[in-house]
Amino acid sequence: MKRTLVKFRNSAFRRYLRKYQKYAPLVFFIGGFIFDSLTLGRIDRLYDLIVLCLHMTSLTVALYLYNLADDGKWKNTLLERYQEYLPLAIQFFFGALSSAYVIYFSRSVSLSKTISFFIILVSLLVANEFLKKQISNKYLQFSLYFFVNFTFFTFMIPVFIKVMNTNIFIISGLLSLLFTILFIFVIYRVSPSTRKEIHIGRILGIVFFMYASINIFYYFRLIPPVPLALANGIVAHNVEVKNHNYVVTYETDESYVFWREHRLKFIHNPGENVYIFTSIFAPTDIEKLISHRWNWYDNTINEWQVIEDIGYDITGGRDAGYRGYTFKNNLKQGLWKVEVITKEELILGVVDFEIIINPTLHPKGLVVKKF
Repeated sequence: MKRTLVKFRNSAFRRYLRKYQKYAPLVFFIGGFIFDSLTLGRIDRLYDLIVLCLHMTSLTVALYLYNLADDGKWKNTLLERYQEYLPLAIQFFFGALSSAYVIYFSRSVSLSKTISFFIILVSLLVANEFLKKQISNKYLQFSLYFFVNFTFFTFMIPVFIKVMNTNIFIISGLLSLLFTILFIFVIYRVSPSTRKEIHIGRILGIVFFMYASINIFYYFRLIPPVPLALANGIVAHNVEVKNHNYVVTYETDESYVFWREHRLKFIHNPGENVYIFTSIFAPTDIEKLISHRWNWYDNTINEWQVIEDIGYDITGGRDAGYRGYTFKNNLKQGLWKVEVITKEELILGVVDFEIIINPTLHPKGLVVKKF
């Protein structure tokens, strides 16, 4: 073992890391992102669950080891030889976890109502590149740890117990809060350097503030109802079910509009139906009531008017999402949006379109696609 360690200290890899030390955080950040991008697929898959649990466990262990390193806890041990790499390990696991959450959130076809929370995740992902310079700041360490820990629990608990509602979200948040506080107290108790660097009341205040802020986001429906995701949302001229396939006829937009399948300007003939087709990803065995909330923009009062909620039950497990549709006819001309919401009125996504009633116009770029 001793010979192996000596060989490592003199290795080209170690010399390379030392030479390009200032670029190492960026490399480990990108490495964590690429690793998850190539390997993670769906949150309820066994492999994904194992990887995320390993990431969270490894981050916890790395933070614990790093915070005790300043106290000489690992002096004359095997860990002393590798403690200089702990910041890079923390960098990697923060990057891997935050990128995993971005990957799962980005499965949704619409982030229009939850973009603020998504921006926080992306900002965390990007800011992680600069974490190396601030990693010694224990307030930052524990704050970021609580955020990724909170998100971890809100993803994992619904997947394991096959239930997703407001009570489960609250329980998940409380568990992450208790776990984080316990983790902070353990380090605070065993690490004299930590007791000198932080005020326990201040760090707990930061954690409680973050906890309250996330719950306020949830209350105002600014957090996507993870682990559900809107995979497809299309306004269509016709939807039929044939041989277990949903055959959807809809207008396409210009080829450069790659972020949306349907055309926003919907050519409508009075008396015909207007369909909203959605496919919603949900983990296996999760059952949920989903509603399509049809809204019309009233130009006379400059407000959206709720026309009707049409709901149906979904069952998770299908990789491409549970398919369903609703329809209405004789729609008024103007701007419309259909919000795809849960029973708790959390928004999965929004399907926007404009009804155009003009007998001289005909639907453009009609396509028929099977889902």
